[in-house]
Amino acid sequence: MNKVYVAFGTNMGDKNENIKKAIETMKDRGLNVIKISEIYKTEPYGYTNQPEFLNGVLEALTDLEAVDVLNTLLNIEKDMGRVRKFKWGPRIIDLDILFFNDDVIDEKDLKVPHPDMQNREFVLKPLCEIAPDFMHPVLKKSVRDMLLELELKTNKEG
Repeated sequence: MNKVYVAFGTNMGDKNENIKKAIETMKDRGLNVIKISEIYKTEPYGYTNQPEFLNGVLEALTDLEAVDVLNTLLNIEKDMGRVRKFKWGPRIIDLDILFFNDDVIDEKDLKVPHPDMQNREFVLKPLCEIAPDFMHPVLKKSVRDMLLELELKTNKEG
C-alpha cells in the first residue's frame, strides 16, 4: 500500500459541501482515507482578489501509483466543475499531492513532494496536525520544522 498526503481547498459555492464531496469521491476511487485535518479558513495565496478559502489535508492509503493518484484527483476536480482560467484563481475544488510515500518524482506533470508546500501555511498547518513528524524527502526536515521555519520567517517579515 502507498501512503499519500493530499491537500484540498475550495473558495467557490458551498465550500463545506465541496470538500465533503471531494473526499467521498476519493474514497470511491481507490483512496482509503485514514486521517483528515481540521478545516481552516485561509486568505487567498498568489492572486488575492478572491474569496477566502477552506483548506485541509488528508492522509490515505492506496494501491494506486502516484501518476494514477494524480489522474484520479484531476478527474475529481474536472467532474466537480473546476475550470482553470488562470494560476491561483478561484476554484470549486483544488486537490494536490503533497507526499507520496517518501518518493521524489520530477516529471513534467507530476512533482512530488509538492514543490512549494514549505512556503504555504495553509498546507503546512493542517499537514502538521496529522503528520508532524513526516520527513520531507528532499529538504530533510519534518513537517513540524517546516511550519516553525515558515512562521518565524513570516513573523520577521510581518
